[in-house]
Amino acid sequence: MKDSVYIFLLFLFISISTIAQSGKIYDNLSMTSKILNGERKYAVYLPPDYETSERSYPVLYLLHGATDDHTGWVQFGEVLRITDIAIKDGTATPMIIVMPDADTGQMGYFNLGDWKYEDFFFEELMPYVEQKYRIKGEKKYRAVAGLSMGGGGSFMYALHHPELFSSACPLSAYVGPLAMEDLKKRIARGDKKYSEAEIKEYFEKHNALNLIESVPVEDIKSVRWYIDCGDDDFLFEGNSLVHIAMTKKKIPHEYRVRDGAHSWTYWRESLPKVLEFVSQAFHQY
Repeated sequence: MKDSVYIFLLFLFISISTIAQSGKIYDNLSMTSKILNGERKYAVYLPPDYETSERSYPVLYLLHGATDDHTGWVQFGEVLRITDIAIKDGTATPMIIVMPDADTGQMGYFNLGDWKYEDFFFEELMPYVEQKYRIKGEKKYRAVAGLSMGGGGSFMYALHHPELFSSACPLSAYVGPLAMEDLKKRIARGDKKYSEAEIKEYFEKHNALNLIESVPVEDIKSVRWYIDCGDDDFLFEGNSLVHIAMTKKKIPHEYRVRDGAHSWTYWRESLPKVLEFVSQAFHQY
């Protein structure tokens, strides 16, 4: 009988310890946006010691791809399991991960016409979550990463606002239309019509290659870059061209090409490296 009680108490202790070492995901949160005129959803990962500490944490904004939403990294990217393991083994520092919903169809994370998602991100979402949660609201403790369309968001957000991010990690990124005609064809597939001036402005502001040429080099260098794209990915060309452009400009960056395609299998394998990379920036100050 005593042995049974002992085994039960030991099992209970181990179970409680395991739960205590796990982070938490809240994947059905929302906030009101005046800019987008409605409710916008988001998910958040809180690290294992968030509820037992009083300290503030660095933050990673983790962006999903086209046709997905704020639950993509939760459900398919296994962000809870992967981040818990990385924190436990010491390759990642405890951090808060914010995953916003940009499941908006054609333009996703960016501004075009009356859709002002990028304004919403910087003017409403970021201030909201950094006040709601114990987040260290400084460049050195803030990073952005994402896959596909979200990889494009990572590129553009860090190039538009290098003063806000210590690291950017685009994965299998859509780097923007490589030519004006490509953009026009993409827009033509949608229902909305845009003026030539709107299309031209969008092209200039949402093409990573163009921004590498137009943004001051020292500003781009102030961000640590981790670019990762599979050798069988249909977006491989754009990522390769960005790597070449950064190399010519002597912009330090990590460029990874692994065996793989445009898939969650690839991105799940990328996430531990992303967590390690952004943690290095969080720790270096």
